[in-house]
Amino acid sequence: MVGVHGLVVLLQGIVLGIAIAAPVGPIGLLCIRRTLQHGPLMGFFTGFGAAVADTIYGAIAAFGVSAALDFLQGHEIAFQLVGGIFLIVVAIRTFRQNPEDEEREAASAPDTPSFLGGFMTGLSLTLTNPATIMAFIAIFAGFGLGGNLGRVDASTLVAGVFTGASLWWLALSMGVAAVRHRISDKGLTRLNHCTGVALACFGVWALGMAFTGMAGWAMS
Repeated sequence: MVGVHGLVVLLQGIVLGIAIAAPVGPIGLLCIRRTLQHGPLMGFFTGFGAAVADTIYGAIAAFGVSAALDFLQGHEIAFQLVGGIFLIVVAIRTFRQNPEDEEREAASAPDTPSFLGGFMTGLSLTLTNPATIMAFIAIFAGFGLGGNLGRVDASTLVAGVFTGASLWWLALSMGVAAVRHRISDKGLTRLNHCTGVALACFGVWALGMAFTGMAGWAMS
């Protein structure tokens, strides 16, 4: 039987998962666009990849794995470089995509690779964002949580993070799919352009942070 304390910890994890996933960032934009063009499953799998990455980082924060935390903080510049380049590549591809071409491609291609590709995009973009682990540490501190959690509580909290993040991406993809019929191909094209520009801005920001860090390291 799960006690009241366990349920409270699980609920805290669910809230944490939603709090991390909900802010509109590159994954949120991709989830919305892919839901509109390929359906809610494609959007969900993109977000689900991010949910898995959030769970990994949540586990690191919950279990207080100092070696992993040191590695992430020590290689923050490398993560920013990889993430920034990846974002710009995705941004260019997104900006150039045409809804009619996408529909023909989706009709002729099998579903599984597309879902896997969406999952891997969400997973990769989130894992290469060191801000995610920092956000977890900050929110954990706000909740009064940390590396002093017992194994059972830490496991329960991580399960809650996974549940909360997954529920958010499911709700977002289903909600966007519900209004898909109201958006024309021209609207989708504009969305592609806006999403591409926004993703490029995220990428440039990540690269700028990386270069700033490299400059500071070189001067020290």
